[in-house]
Amino acid sequence: MKIGINGGGVGGLAAAIALRHAGHEVEVYEQATNYNRVGADINLTPNAVRALAGLGVTEDLQKTAAEPSHRISRTWDTGEETSRLEMAQAAQTKYGARQMTIHRADLLNALRLQLPDDAILLGRRIVAVEVDGDRPTVRFADGSSRSVDLLVGADGIHSPTRTALFGPEHPQFTGLVSYRSVVDRAKLDLPNLDAFTKWWGPTPDLQIVTFPLNRGAETFVFATTAQDDWREESWTMPGDVVELRQAYAGFHPEARALLDACESVTKSALYVRDPLPTWSRGHVTLLGDACHPMVPFMAQGACMAIEDAVVLGRALKDVAPAGVEAALTRYENARKDRTARVQIGSRGNEWLKQGGNADWVYAYDAWSAPLSPAA
Repeated sequence: MKIGINGGGVGGLAAAIALRHAGHEVEVYEQATNYNRVGADINLTPNAVRALAGLGVTEDLQKTAAEPSHRISRTWDTGEETSRLEMAQAAQTKYGARQMTIHRADLLNALRLQLPDDAILLGRRIVAVEVDGDRPTVRFADGSSRSVDLLVGADGIHSPTRTALFGPEHPQFTGLVSYRSVVDRAKLDLPNLDAFTKWWGPTPDLQIVTFPLNRGAETFVFATTAQDDWREESWTMPGDVVELRQAYAGFHPEARALLDACESVTKSALYVRDPLPTWSRGHVTLLGDACHPMVPFMAQGACMAIEDAVVLGRALKDVAPAGVEAALTRYENARKDRTARVQIGSRGNEWLKQGGNADWVYAYDAWSAPLSPAA
């Protein structure tokens, strides 16, 4: 088949690779004119790394990724560890893959290297998506259009594809904003810099997450605070690092030292949607944030999109146009319960706070998950 993918982010590119492996001709429609080094840093837990290994990208990821030694939870004021999960080689042994932390641009580059240049059409801003019939059509701002046998909406939380399928709606502001910064590790004299560490605050709106980047040469810092509303036109903007430090003035000295080392921060609003009862109609389906956006408190947003991509490719292997709807049913049935559970768990923001079993997240294998309609 000829398959079009709206959106050239992590999920869209991963889906393009998986669908090419499944025997199809694939085009990705991306509104950006270039892949610049922008965006957040990404935590790829073992479930995602194993999925990416089957797409052939892990060798390129290893050139810049860090591999956290542990996943640690600490209490905001005392610094007490409430959970410590060994990762690195222990994760490789238990889950078949390690954890990797990496800049989003490096992950995108590794995915792009698996695709021919003409598979990605840049500068294609979508103005209309026509979803009815066996040949859905995408129309672009430059006046061009594409008709395909199957259209995949990997176009994010503001997905035009989702709107075309199910009508207009608006994501819900969570009342939280996030701050992000990258710090030269040489500026920090703290323990556990090789680990993924989460500092749990006295209230759910206060938390700090750190992990290594760039093979350990840098430290990524993520923090949240409450905000009544988000009135900015952009979701991401420069933040006030002094204001952020004040919000965490009562935290343990080691947590405060992380924020003291931040020279600047970006500030983003956190939005969610409720789980969808169905992701597809006819020859159109959704993937990643377009169908199950989630807050980042389980670090699974990109991971779920990567899993979606692999499962979608498996469901569509060697499928002709007449078999699309049955294949999309297999895809949805394999993915909806898991992604809804992660969506809800992320919003609850309690996962691994006091320890617990990470296996249901980390041990999932997108390459062997059942694909039967009853799954």
